[in-house]
Amino acid sequence: MGRAAFLDRNKKLSRAQLPAPVPDPDAPASLSLEMLRSDERWLLAQRIAASRHFSRSPLLCRFLLYIVAETIEGRAAQITEHAIGVRVFDRPRTYRTVEDNIVRNYARQLRKRLADFYSHEGAGEACVIDIPLGGYVPNFGSVSPEACHETAKEPATAPRPVLAVPAAVPPSTLKTRGFRWAYLLALAVYTCGLAGAVWFVSAWAHSPHPARRITDPLWESLLRSQEPTYIVPSDSGVNLMEDLRHQALPLADYISGNYLNYPLHDLNPHTADDLRTQQYTSYADMQIAFSIEHLPQFDAQRDSVRFPRALHLDDLKTSNVILLGSEDSNPWASLAETGANFRIVDQEGMDGARIVNTHPRAGEQAAYTSHWNEPSHETYALMEYLPNMAGTGHLLLLQGLDVAGTEAAAEALLHPAVIAPVLHNALRPDGTLRSFEILLRSTSIASNAAGVQVVTSRVY
Repeated sequence: MGRAAFLDRNKKLSRAQLPAPVPDPDAPASLSLEMLRSDERWLLAQRIAASRHFSRSPLLCRFLLYIVAETIEGRAAQITEHAIGVRVFDRPRTYRTVEDNIVRNYARQLRKRLADFYSHEGAGEACVIDIPLGGYVPNFGSVSPEACHETAKEPATAPRPVLAVPAAVPPSTLKTRGFRWAYLLALAVYTCGLAGAVWFVSAWAHSPHPARRITDPLWESLLRSQEPTYIVPSDSGVNLMEDLRHQALPLADYISGNYLNYPLHDLNPHTADDLRTQQYTSYADMQIAFSIEHLPQFDAQRDSVRFPRALHLDDLKTSNVILLGSEDSNPWASLAETGANFRIVDQEGMDGARIVNTHPRAGEQAAYTSHWNEPSHETYALMEYLPNMAGTGHLLLLQGLDVAGTEAAAEALLHPAVIAPVLHNALRPDGTLRSFEILLRSTSIASNAAGVQVVTSRVY
């Protein structure tokens, strides 16, 4: 991401209040405020925004209300990641979504908060708002069992969805939206099933379930030992310094602090000092850390997030450590993965990276490379569960060739169906886990991981 933009962004993330969204000069005329207020979809969105699940997050409320209003006003096609970044998160029109993933991160939060809302405070709501994966245009539908039954029984005469177009909308507007509402009507059965899925996912997340327990041995080994566990996010400041110098930072310089003396001629002294001294990290990494902190095995009295500059060599010897990011952004990874079969290696001049397969088996490649500078490309990631340096604990490394790769590794870990066969293979008779490495593949679409697959693995 851009250097100045990176610094500005970290200063903006904590703001509780933001100015109103920037008007879009190319947008068609909006519906009247009175008509918007009479629309059931808008009233529902306002109730959700006022709920306890949303009211403490102004940005999530603003996100939800923006996409609902745009959809109601017939501008669903204009709900893009870039438009949301500009009008909801106050990004400049020149900002690049490949360098700033704030919209994708908040979209994940929004989907989770909506599911939480419908399983608790909004349990009595007759209608559901859903944000499909891979997009930002909301779906609206009924969750009434009766409506589902009637739709399935008499599709030709089924009543209109509860969330209908207001009667006051001009005929021309209705005509332009006719296809969209016909489409929604045809999806009535689907929306009922979707509502059931929302309830199922919520219940699944709060109760024992075989698919969810597959990672219990892993988390118990990392988070329920007598020693503390450190979640170590990436050091984005050092990563930017490496990009500026086109040279990787040796771990020895990182441990000794010699990198503080590196010349940064392209930056003014104040910005250079910020990169050397401030604790900048990836928002995506903090989202991963947040998810781990909410696991039932996590003990806030013992386990904690520790910035990599505050980590010590002894921590890798005596403690359990979860390292996020490759050695470019988390230099400790170079030491942690010593002896591993799969390693991330930089290209010359820091122009991308590749995953090297030290001992390829039949059908495997010797190296896996990502075309990281293309908006949509195949990317790779590693999930490695290894002993710590003293053999008294464990290290878990989640690292990718780019941001989408690291997110894909975290997604596979927190929603482990895709890696379940490897974990079953690594499970010992006594319930503990053998060390393992998993090479993952995903598709990066504008730095957002879409789908995760296991390419190959090693169990030791």
